[in-house]
Amino acid sequence: MHLFYTPDIASDTYTLNEEESNHCNKVLRLKVGDIVHLIDGIGGLYEAKILEISKRAVKLQVISKQSEFGKRNHHLHIAIAPTKNMDRLEWFLEKATEIGIDEVTPLICDRSERKVVKEERLEKVVTSAVKQSLTAYHPKINAAISFKNFFKQTSDEVKMIAHCLDTQKQAIVDVIVPHQKYLILIGPEGDFSPEEIELALQSGYKPVTLGDTRLRTETAGLAACFEVNFINRQ
Repeated sequence: MHLFYTPDIASDTYTLNEEESNHCNKVLRLKVGDIVHLIDGIGGLYEAKILEISKRAVKLQVISKQSEFGKRNHHLHIAIAPTKNMDRLEWFLEKATEIGIDEVTPLICDRSERKVVKEERLEKVVTSAVKQSLTAYHPKINAAISFKNFFKQTSDEVKMIAHCLDTQKQAIVDVIVPHQKYLILIGPEGDFSPEEIELALQSGYKPVTLGDTRLRTETAGLAACFEVNFINRQ
């Protein structure tokens, strides 16, 4: 199946952007009359036929549409501290998209080694993972935000924080009720500061454990992602 990301599709005909057209024409070497599939990032999966191919554009005719393709029964938002090596954060985004995630916020913490994040690059990583895994929903990548400013936003999710301090914590399975909205905080390599942890607890976040070993940031984020999705499949 040849799949293209078309977030602005709004009619029965659609012209791929220059990048996707180039991939269709010069990389895949598709021809007029060939059938392709499109995803709009909000649950729509389309079947389309190639009508015209020019040097920089490929025009398509939509044949059919399936709404809410692969819709999941919960919403998962992970706010995660960017790793010093961006390859590791990109790896997390790629795998989390494949497993199932709805929203990601880069969280700048007291102990963060990286303070600047290029959201455009992260968007490309996620888009590629969406196409690779045939996911019709494109996760939302929020702008990086400081830990304290993040808490000024209101939310109605089941809120959790995964930290490494030797205090009482619960397993995620004992905290969440299936089929709800969840928000999980994942800290930097040096963990959240005690002040950040206290702020989260005062704001209604429940402390959770991801196992007995200390995990890298990206591994912790993926472990949380996998566990939430597994629980909601029961």
